[in-house]
Amino acid sequence: MSKYIPKIVGEKVYLSPMFLDDAEQYTRWLNDFEVTRYLGQAANCYSLESERKALEKLASEGHNFAVVLKGEERLIGNASLMNVQHIHQSAEIGLFIGEAGDRGKGYGREVVKLLVDYGFKYLNLNNIMLKVFSGNTAAISAYRKCGFKEIGRRTRCYFVENRWHDEIYMEILRDEVSE
Repeated sequence: MSKYIPKIVGEKVYLSPMFLDDAEQYTRWLNDFEVTRYLGQAANCYSLESERKALEKLASEGHNFAVVLKGEERLIGNASLMNVQHIHQSAEIGLFIGEAGDRGKGYGREVVKLLVDYGFKYLNLNNIMLKVFSGNTAAISAYRKCGFKEIGRRTRCYFVENRWHDEIYMEILRDEVSE
């Protein structure tokens, strides 16, 4: 029996409430340059204690989820609807897939679709946006396939691995999503 609780269920993955005993796994991921390079956090160093505190906060508030691979019942990442503004019916999404072997399999795209569906159908949102760095071409492609459109860009605002990247702003509106 899995400790994870399917809250939002897709074909390959589901989103579950987060669990504090996953802090060690998150700490490993957040200290991995392959994971943090395009999260804007590559220069940060995360201790187990600091990640426990962060996870405790995330698990107790908002719309923050563990991404779990169905069948294997294995934690593969994290996803959130952040900055939810109910009066304005807007929010922002963020996610990552932690293990290199789990990337490029469509899990991230499915997570985006699950978050968008949840935001529009259950949180009554009208506008969901995200930010992505220009070097993260796989994520940009996945977001476009989910219906997100570029709405702006902050030029050369993120410097990592001796290269400048733009921060790209993308959004999707409720009436742009096909059922």
